[in-house]
Amino acid sequence: MSPQNNSKAGSSFEAGGHATLIGSIPLTNHDEALELVFQHTPHIPLWPQLPGNRLEGMLQQFNEGLPGISSVGERIFFNTGSDHFEADQLAFYEEYLEVAENFTKLADSRFKVSPSHAEGLYKLVEKVKNRDGILALKGQITGPFTLLTGISDQDNRAGYYDPMIREMITKGLAMKAAWQVTFLKKAGKPVIVFIDEPALAGLGSSSFISISKEDISTDQNEMIEAIHQAGGLAGIHVCANTDWALLLSLDFDILNFDAYGFFDRLVSFKNELYAFLTRGGIIAWGLVPTAEKEHILAESTDSLVARWEEQASQLVNKDWDMSTLLRRSLITPSCGTGALTADLAARVLELTQEVSEKLREKYL
Repeated sequence: MSPQNNSKAGSSFEAGGHATLIGSIPLTNHDEALELVFQHTPHIPLWPQLPGNRLEGMLQQFNEGLPGISSVGERIFFNTGSDHFEADQLAFYEEYLEVAENFTKLADSRFKVSPSHAEGLYKLVEKVKNRDGILALKGQITGPFTLLTGISDQDNRAGYYDPMIREMITKGLAMKAAWQVTFLKKAGKPVIVFIDEPALAGLGSSSFISISKEDISTDQNEMIEAIHQAGGLAGIHVCANTDWALLLSLDFDILNFDAYGFFDRLVSFKNELYAFLTRGGIIAWGLVPTAEKEHILAESTDSLVARWEEQASQLVNKDWDMSTLLRRSLITPSCGTGALTADLAARVLELTQEVSEKLREKYL
């Protein structure tokens, strides 16, 4: 890819302990979902993914225009044996090379995400026009590792293990991420795009024993570079334990992790965390639990503020005090709320907002 716009949105974005969300919300109406988003995260709103729409599922939402993906009933799979696959692949790469050299051609390309797959994205851009106080807009995209290990080929082997499929899908997702940045930039605000990679929690397990760190890095770097060249900030969201040293070594602007359940794993990589912060990185603390109803109901704003203080204090040193750390932090739920009831999701959003506001009031 040739340079398109190497000035990162980060130059005009300050995290400042503000709240933002992870994509999914358990409603059926995008307007209602966006009202919740604006109510609880007015400074960094995102476009909501509604799991009730099958096309907004994690393994389907960003599949448009990618060759070789077929479906039979509920099953989605890579089908490289079809009669037209080679022609489709050739057309894909011709268009990829064209838009990679000139991002202005993304708008009407196969790499756009249509309203049928992301109605919330289009409505967000419409609705922010008359709102004050917005610091940035947040989007998200399924990461290549999660998509490629979540969808198998016609022989039931994960697409990740086919180098041809892996390269093609990663390039396609990178251009879709760049398209999303250019689309959201219409609102005139800095743009953040999280690469959602829940499957990276499996790194190091027997399931993925043959996968190399170099391959993971190559794919993530392709995504990061596309987002940066389009002028956006690149974040990564992993909602369980993973190879934190690997992710912190990459050029992500934001690391979003489950601080409610896995801070003890991340903090063991203090040196890598300090290096990440020193080069401008932002920590997005997934403080508000989303996995267990009991935890959501048991926690309060005060208990979660105390949890952040206890965790952040473990990173305090001569260079990083609590206020400095909070300035380089975002507050989020630990994961999306799409699997919760609407009432529980509303509580998660409310806690996220209140924890952010209380921390900002106390330290900034």
